[in-house]
Amino acid sequence: QVQLVESGGGLVQVGGSLRLSCAASGRNIGSYAMGWFRQAPGKEREFAGAIDWSGGSTYYEDSVKGRFTISRDNAKNTVYLQMNSLKPEDTAVYYCAASVNPVIRAAESQYQYWGQGTQVTVSS
Repeated sequence: QVQLVESGGGLVQVGGSLRLSCAASGRNIGSYAMGWFRQAPGKEREFAGAIDWSGGSTYYEDSVKGRFTISRDNAKNTVYLQMNSLKPEDTAVYYCAASVNPVIRAAESQYQYWGQGTQVTVSS
């Protein structure tokens, strides 16, 4: 089993930055693809981006492309989501997820392990 714990969320002003961390335990995630999803109030959870097992490939949803960057440190069993130029519409609970498939997937069903989420609020 893999346990995932997100941290780094909070309140930030429009145009600001936050870095979320997702720390894994229970198993080394070095062979797993990792994804970040988000759920805004009253909306369904949506894919934000993902990184493959090596960190050599990333993929982002269009609305965050160019503003968000996913990275990973397999030695620390941790994945990061750097969020810049934040907008009010980025307000959501952010979840990290792990997929036993090493290549990037966008569908929630492809991820077997989920964190509890961390709240990000962007104020205008």
